[in-house]
Amino acid sequence: MGTIKLQNIRTFSFHGCLMEESKIGSDYSIDLEIKTDMRKSATSDELHDTVDYVHLNKVVVEEMAIRSKLLEHIAHRIIKRIFDEIPAVSRVIVSVSKLNPPIGGDVEAVTVVMEEYRS
Repeated sequence: MGTIKLQNIRTFSFHGCLMEESKIGSDYSIDLEIKTDMRKSATSDELHDTVDYVHLNKVVVEEMAIRSKLLEHIAHRIIKRIFDEIPAVSRVIVSVSKLNPPIGGDVEAVTVVMEEYRS
């Protein structure tokens, strides 16, 4: 098995429970880690024998564009879509961070981390 990581995918999105968040938006950072069998691609050197990280990035960016109230909901959608679209993925860990959240304090980010295995 091997791991592919996409770190600090940055988006500007409109998530949150507050109505203002749906209008003004916020900066987000997403980290994604997947597990897959890399034995074939390690010897073939062919993109079609591995998980394309361009596809992974596309899934994250597209899901971040769909408004949600909760970070957990976004993370779940990302995981579900990766499992639905990329059969070679056996595990996904995704971290969704809202930067400078409006929580009445000096907080750099709020992060939700979810991990799921293919069933």
